[in-house]
Amino acid sequence: MPVRCAILDDYQNVALTLADWGKVEADAEVKVFNEPFGSPDEAAKALAGFEIVCVMRERTPFPRAMFEKLPGLKLLVTTGMRNAAIDMQAAKEQGVTVCGTDSAGHPTAELTIGLLIDLARKISFENARMKAGESWQTTVGGDLHGKTLGILGLGRLGQRVAKVGLAFGMKVVAWSQNLTPEKCREAGAEYATKEELLAKSDFITIHMVLSPRSRGLVGAHELSQMKSSAYLINTSRGPLVDEAALIAALKDNRIAGAGLDVYDVEPLPRDHALRTLPNVLLTPHLGYVTADNYRLFYGQTADAVRAFLDGKPVRVIEA
Repeated sequence: MPVRCAILDDYQNVALTLADWGKVEADAEVKVFNEPFGSPDEAAKALAGFEIVCVMRERTPFPRAMFEKLPGLKLLVTTGMRNAAIDMQAAKEQGVTVCGTDSAGHPTAELTIGLLIDLARKISFENARMKAGESWQTTVGGDLHGKTLGILGLGRLGQRVAKVGLAFGMKVVAWSQNLTPEKCREAGAEYATKEELLAKSDFITIHMVLSPRSRGLVGAHELSQMKSSAYLINTSRGPLVDEAALIAALKDNRIAGAGLDVYDVEPLPRDHALRTLPNVLLTPHLGYVTADNYRLFYGQTADAVRAFLDGKPVRVIEA
């Protein structure tokens, strides 16, 4: 009898078309869930009886309580090799194998640049006015050339963004807790203290992993150190920024604006304050959402299911 395999949070309904699931269909009954679950209890109820669950990054959390409610779960496959929403120790104790996939770095870096350009040149704003038949040329765009781009976190993604900033003729400065001046020079950036970066930058973009040390990295104090003409971009994780403090700063025009792809709660509630602010550019966590990256995600997810069914799991993530 085939095992039951669930694919979660396939918002665009593309999981089955962007990968070859035929390799597992003889031994696994695959069911796709396109909508986010309303609550952990709803998720646990829907997933009862599934031995294999495939998740998209951090869309559906798997805390200890979820594992306890799914005693028949044997394999959990996540896109990417890191998923902070999975309690890895609970998975280990429950005897659940957790496997991951590779992940492309360029899609999120490209989206960051898109937000950067849009904030500077008001592309989305003017597009909406044009389509509404409103008056011609109402804004005066800002330049990127000659401006300072501050990067919080100069890892794989931060370095990609730095290269593009340099190509635009921007001055690039960077900071993180463990960053050294030598690493900055290798990326073509200048090392700055956190305070210097906040005070000097015209655009600040965050590229850090969410952890207890980085949570609330940008709060009310940090926002107060930014230029009133500066923009904040976050394509990493919502809780890196104190959301309430950011909303207050935007409402009071203490910074020029923000470009956000990630939020404390996702999907972002329809009545959320961020949706009402004119100086915020919002996207629905599109950082990794590209056709090529999805092919990588779902292709290797199907491979991981097949390998597990064959008794040879691949890309196992250890607790």
